[in-house]
Amino acid sequence: MKPIVQIFLFVVLPFSALANEYAVVSNAKMKDLTRLEIRAIFLKKITLLDDTELVPINLEALDPLRLKFEKELLGMSFSRLKSYWTQEHYLGHRPPISMKSQESIKAFIPKIDGSIGYLNIENVNENMKILYRWSD
Repeated sequence: MKPIVQIFLFVVLPFSALANEYAVVSNAKMKDLTRLEIRAIFLKKITLLDDTELVPINLEALDPLRLKFEKELLGMSFSRLKSYWTQEHYLGHRPPISMKSQESIKAFIPKIDGSIGYLNIENVNENMKILYRWSD
């Protein structure tokens, strides 16, 4: 076997198996949404869907999963998003609610119509609908 192929097999492959997977989830009643619709919901540009009030849920400000979500789906850094919500505040708009843990989001999502949040894929259960998936 060529040395470069050996390096790839022994160094790169084990790390690719360690990639974490995440999902944007809602309760089972939510219709399918595009990535852009999810982004608009978390930026509070869409607040109603089929006469149901949408309830986007974030983890706390510097939670590592929240930062990954903001980069992947919102395409914004922490500082850019903070600036966005400062501007929106003066227009009377409030950011999504925050919860302390994935466990609290996991308990909230199935019970509240219109709720939408994000979790590590292993926290998703049969009472939730996966709207979008991504990995590291």
